[in-house]
Formats: sequence, structure tokens, C-alpha cells
Amino acid sequence: MMSALTEKIILGIDPGTNVMGYGVIKVIGNKAEMVSMGVIDLRKIPDPYLRLGYIFERVTGIIDSFLPDEMAIESPFFGKNVQSMLKLGRAQGVAIAAAIHHDIPIHEYAPLKIKMAITGVGSASKQQVAGMLQRMLNLDADEMPKFMDATDALGAAYCHFLQMGRPESQASFKSWKDFVNKNQDRVCKGSSN
Repeated sequence: MMSALTEKIILGIDPGTNVMGYGVIKVIGNKAEMVSMGVIDLRKIPDPYLRLGYIFERVTGIIDSFLPDEMAIESPFFGKNVQSMLKLGRAQGVAIAAAIHHDIPIHEYAPLKIKMAITGVGSASKQQVAGMLQRMLNLDADEMPKFMDATDALGAAYCHFLQMGRPESQASFKSWKDFVNKNQDRVCKGSSN
């Protein structure tokens, strides 16, 4: 018989090429608490490829330290600067590769989705997200980081925690065929004329 209180560790990542945020929460039943949050500071590494290697090493180290069950990562937003998007996508890809290397399931959330989940407003500022997380996770003012990238990452993890409680997220399907096979009562059986 399964225990009523399941425990799960979720790692949140806010990809960045100068500063990458991370946040770790522990979920017990339907409650979440912050375990750790911080940033990977890449500003002193001039070579872009060495930055990617450092991201892989640091994310791997965070995974080894906290042993997350799942990773929630913020997807890059679409901006006008194509070069910035490419660099951000590479940083995100390396963080994802570190999770894949450790067989950790990955969940990607758009910034708008994270802001909506945390504040109820898709256009919320980083400060509003940080303030709401501080209240929801009962964090002291001295626990709040200097860089908002850390609270953005914590927001990704907390967004995933909120999504876990939704009934539709409990089922998983490998394909449309798998969905149809598992949901015969929801499939219309019309004529094929």
C-alpha cells in the first residue's frame, strides 16, 4: 500500500548565459518547502564554450548534492536578439543534458506560465514573483537572494509542484494511440464515410 505522504525533490532552473539560477524544493504530500536556491555566476568566464562546460559541471554538482526526482526549467522567451536567444538556448540545453545524464525527468515551462502559477498575473515582475514565493514558502528576508535568477528558478520548481496536483497531469501518454487506448470512453466512434 502506498504511503499517503509521498516525498519528492524538484530542481528548478532559470537558464542564463551570465547568471543561471537554481532552486530546490522538497515536496511532502501537498506541501512544499525550499531546500536551497542560488546562482551559477558565469560572468568571469569569457569563453562561451567554457561557460557551457561550467554550466554542465555545476548543474551536475547540484544534482549530485540534492538528488532531485524531477527538473523544471524555464523555457527561453522569444526576443528580438537572435544571438541572445541562441546563447540562452545553448545554456538551457546544457542544463537539460545534465539532467538527462542523471535520468531525471524534465518539465519545461514558459515564463508566462510560471508567473501565472505563482502570482496569478502573466505580466508579473521578477520582484512580484520573488515576493509571492517568499510568502508561499515562508522565507525570511535574509533567505532572499541578491539575484532574481535564483527566485525565478525557485518559481519554476514551485510551478511544477502546483502542476503536479492537477488531475490531468497524473496520466501520461506515449502517443495519441496510447491516449486512445487508455481513454476508450472519451473516443467518438463515428462512421468513416
